[in-house]
Amino acid sequence: MSNNQKGFVLWFTGLSGAGKTTIADIVEARLKDRGSKIEVLDGDVVRTNLSKGLGFSREDRDTNIARIAFVANLLARNEVPVITAAISPYAETRDAARDLIGDEKFIEIHVATSLEECEARDTKGLYAKARSGEIKEFTGISDPYEAPTSPEITIQTEGSTPDESADQIFEYLEANGFLASELEGAVA
Repeated sequence: MSNNQKGFVLWFTGLSGAGKTTIADIVEARLKDRGSKIEVLDGDVVRTNLSKGLGFSREDRDTNIARIAFVANLLARNEVPVITAAISPYAETRDAARDLIGDEKFIEIHVATSLEECEARDTKGLYAKARSGEIKEFTGISDPYEAPTSPEITIQTEGSTPDESADQIFEYLEANGFLASELEGAVA
């Protein structure tokens, strides 16, 4: 691991089934392969452990995202890179996370997969349950998703592989000084 590691937050946002966790897992593995410390705050895992008991009202969703941002900020300010992978549907709440963490460390990644594609990928049947009314307040169906207007990275997963999406993130990190390129690391 490099002694000059920088803390940053890769803030994945997108609909359920967009590919956030799949891409985040690849990025995590590649960073570990490079010898980097990395922590992952996955939305489902956080809800089970840090935000147990919260529902899916706007207030509860905002509380969940605020908790993720708080932990991500603690880690990033101590030079630990962080990956968050939560729907984080509301622009105002993502903006509050950016304000807390700081523009210099916050990297918003919009996994911009269409609703139709997310529904086609839905192995758990959540979208069908939401459409039938069995699940209330489901993002993209009965609750809004406010897509980022100017994320640092936009990933179009339709027509590209998860590895190609991860490549896009690494290109950004290297071009913006968050990581040395693999070629630089090999020479050092």
